[in-house]
Amino acid sequence: MDLALLAQHALNGAMLGVIYALVAVGFTLFFGVLDVIKFSHGDVVMLGAFTGLATSIGLSSAFGSVPPWIAVIVITLTAVAAMALVGALMAKFLVLPLHKAPTLNVLLITLMAGTVIRESVRLFYPQGSNPKPFPRLLPDGAVNLGRLTLRFDSAILLAIGVIAIVGVHLLITRTRLGLAIRAVAQDPETASAMGIPFQATVLATFALGSGLAALAGVVNGLYYSEVNFSMGLLLGAIGFSAAVIGGLGNVYGAILGGFIFAALQTIGAVALPIASAYKDVFAFGAVIALMAWKPAGLLAERSAERV
Repeated sequence: MDLALLAQHALNGAMLGVIYALVAVGFTLFFGVLDVIKFSHGDVVMLGAFTGLATSIGLSSAFGSVPPWIAVIVITLTAVAAMALVGALMAKFLVLPLHKAPTLNVLLITLMAGTVIRESVRLFYPQGSNPKPFPRLLPDGAVNLGRLTLRFDSAILLAIGVIAIVGVHLLITRTRLGLAIRAVAQDPETASAMGIPFQATVLATFALGSGLAALAGVVNGLYYSEVNFSMGLLLGAIGFSAAVIGGLGNVYGAILGGFIFAALQTIGAVALPIASAYKDVFAFGAVIALMAWKPAGLLAERSAERV
């Protein structure tokens, strides 16, 4: 076996895994605090990417040439902040009013909200139905480590994703907000009785998950140099699948599931070189097999506390 080629595929898979993990963590946070599946989450990823694109265009129009690293920071922070606000508003006005209603009601309203977001971008963003080039703001060079080629942009994006994942871990385990999220996820009634503000915690959780979705959208745009109004459909399906693989409600399971799904896609592309277009079919087929083996997810048995 060519170890350099294997390492190259592993690096590419890790890049995809970071994106999927960021999306999957949002799904599992929403389920952890309210037992709801927010089916508009993939479209929030897309909206975050388009927010980043619009911010980039606005920067160029207002200031002309902007140093790339400043543009990346401004684009990312703007997209994350905007989607955090969108997530909190959706939680306050769509999800919380229905959190005691049948689960199907929440599924339906979030599905419709996602459709509204997607179609609004398609109709009202200039030529929104066409793929849009995302600005190339990261270094184009690469370094050769033997027969392994490490692209600078991939390394930077991978580092950003890993830092975000570590940040989520520290927030959940080391902060008062993380303690509040875990308490509400474990027992909302007892948490409220102990003085933890239920609604504020839910809003913060939805803001956090949606902000991570925006980061995933921007990273995806920088990696592929393109965004389109339908990209959230596949990313949402993959993120949800990753969350379910790991054990819905378990943050670390969601992260693991994201990397597992990316590994399955990579294996599909490598093992089926003449049919690499079917890598998603292979990956989803493998997920079906995994769920038949572990219906509750790989880490469900370890999640006495779901978040």
